[in-house]
Amino acid sequence: MISTILIVFFSLIGLITLHELGHFVLARKFGVRVEEFGMFLPPRIWGKKIGETIYSINWIPAGAFVRLYGEDREDEPASDGREKERDPRSFGSKPIWQRALIIAAGVISFWMISAVLMIYVAMTGTVAEVDDSQEMAGAQVLVVSVAAGSPAESAGLLMGDIVEKMTLKNDIAQSVPIGKVGQIQEFAQAHKGEEILMDIERAGQDSQVTLTPRVNPPVGEGAMGVGLARIAQKTYTWQEAIGRGFSSTWNMTLGVFDGWGQMIGRLVNKQGLPPGTQLVGPVGIMQMMANQVEMGANYYIQFVAMISVYLAVFNALPIPALDGGRLMFLALEAIRRKPVSQKIEQSLTMFFFMALMLFALVVTIQDVGRLF
Repeated sequence: MISTILIVFFSLIGLITLHELGHFVLARKFGVRVEEFGMFLPPRIWGKKIGETIYSINWIPAGAFVRLYGEDREDEPASDGREKERDPRSFGSKPIWQRALIIAAGVISFWMISAVLMIYVAMTGTVAEVDDSQEMAGAQVLVVSVAAGSPAESAGLLMGDIVEKMTLKNDIAQSVPIGKVGQIQEFAQAHKGEEILMDIERAGQDSQVTLTPRVNPPVGEGAMGVGLARIAQKTYTWQEAIGRGFSSTWNMTLGVFDGWGQMIGRLVNKQGLPPGTQLVGPVGIMQMMANQVEMGANYYIQFVAMISVYLAVFNALPIPALDGGRLMFLALEAIRRKPVSQKIEQSLTMFFFMALMLFALVVTIQDVGRLF
């Protein structure tokens, strides 16, 4: 358990550190002085200055940071209107396009991390979703979601379970080995209201659960209230893996936008969140990642790649306090031909930062509540 927690923790820290490394590399590329590159957040435990940059390890285990000279606009014109001499190594002295690339590099890093991880998985053996019509040796049916309040949840089914066999409890002669999604759906439809035994594999261990498919399931849910996917193991050459790594990252990105679009559409139409949808915060994400660790290395790496895509898309949103918000202020500066007031930018950034922290706190409380 401790090893799983450490794997998940350092995976998340690693993602954020590589994100900050993107800012660092582009800043150095364009000649901006990097004052500090820190692991975790201050106060500082240890630091060493190499060249002009302090490399530090800090006390608060929540991410990483890069501090660029002139990022706080201290080299702006003085209050009396006289122009200060700009330091050419200052972030603020650089052209807008260079500043935009430095900021965007963090977002791009998340996508690049995902692509590299998916390339590795494709070369070593990726678990790919396959259609029922495809004849695949060793294909399995995976539980990908469990609706709240459903028979599947009551039976104890979890995301990541592999369904191996279904048997009618009162007639063991009616038993079906499972290798396709359609087999599960047909068996559940044929035995609504009857107790069914499901043989499953969870984290390499075989077990059995009992559930009763609903006769009249809610709209949008099946008789069992479970989302399923047929999967099989595939490997690719390194040439194929490169293309697949980038295409997988692209498809995951489109999937994020599609999911958010559907959710927003339902909220606008006052339909509420899709059945079984739950908002999760840092604790919920860590719990999901821990579940993936138990399923095996490649499952876990794919899940980390997906988390990286989510972080990329979220961080690119035009919200002050995120990289997308900083890019938005630079776009306004380009249009207006002068920067947005530092006071306004700082106030908006602080407001949205506090709002995001409050939202994260509320969701985290819900995550903890679900654990207990």
